[in-house]
Amino acid sequence: MISVVVPMYNESDGIPMLYERLSKAAQSWGEDYELVWVDDGSQDETYALCQKLAEADPHLKLIGFTRNFGHQAAVTAGLCYANGDIIAIIDADLQDPPEELHKFIDKCREGYDVVYAIRTRRKENLFKRLFYWAYYRFLASMADIKIPLDSGDFCVMSRQILDALNSLPERNRFIRGLRVWLGFRHIGLAYERQARAYGEPKYTLAKLVNLGLDGIINFSYRPMRLLTLMGAGIGLASCLLAVVVVAMYLGNLTVLGYNPHQATGWTSLIISILFLSGTQLFGLGVVGEYIGRIFDETKGRPMYLVGRQVGFDHQGTKLPGR
Repeated sequence: MISVVVPMYNESDGIPMLYERLSKAAQSWGEDYELVWVDDGSQDETYALCQKLAEADPHLKLIGFTRNFGHQAAVTAGLCYANGDIIAIIDADLQDPPEELHKFIDKCREGYDVVYAIRTRRKENLFKRLFYWAYYRFLASMADIKIPLDSGDFCVMSRQILDALNSLPERNRFIRGLRVWLGFRHIGLAYERQARAYGEPKYTLAKLVNLGLDGIINFSYRPMRLLTLMGAGIGLASCLLAVVVVAMYLGNLTVLGYNPHQATGWTSLIISILFLSGTQLFGLGVVGEYIGRIFDETKGRPMYLVGRQVGFDHQGTKLPGR
């Protein structure tokens, strides 16, 4: 069986188109399939429309959260409930065309455990394209594992890697990073990312930034190491500068118009204080991001809560803390 996990939030305008294109694409897969749709606490008619389709089509199964828990939580829930031997993840906005899935499924059948999509061209605005381009390269330079450039959650994976992924205990998930961390056999396929087929993007800038921070913090300690190096560099520079100033004072020397006997020092003192204060606050912020995620994990709250479902006779794979 092939399972297709689709997270969605306020996607009522495109539900008919999504269902039509996915169902039509499934005819070329050559195997039985299920569509695992996860409603992430939508405020519109998304769940009601999906429920009507699920009651009429046994291939379509539906999960509804009690509230909005976020995109990665919705993807995780779909993966926990998926029964397939091959599992695909695709967004509901149709920017990742369902018609391309057969290429990824064929590669998975060749023995690859993860077939991920490489976005060769985007149809978003210039700001978003620059943001994504810069972020993926920054993440690649910071991460302790080799995360492929320009690859999102759109992928196809084997049951073996899905079971391994579902066994991981963390709540703050960055799926595209976790699947790389697991290892196994990976391969990327290039495709042209389409413009959103309908409506407005649901991923706000704040959500994108938060997801980006999850990727960096979950897979790299380098931000804290850079703070250590920054602190050591500032301390060393301060010591060297102190030695120079003392030598100038003892020798009554003037360098670049500065003489320790004549300078009042107010401007340089204020600038130094502001610089060091800003550096310390920045460092506290970085450390706080790590501590906040540690605190979130230790509380042990479930990553999501399912309020209703259609087509399932089970509660999905149990994750730690769920």
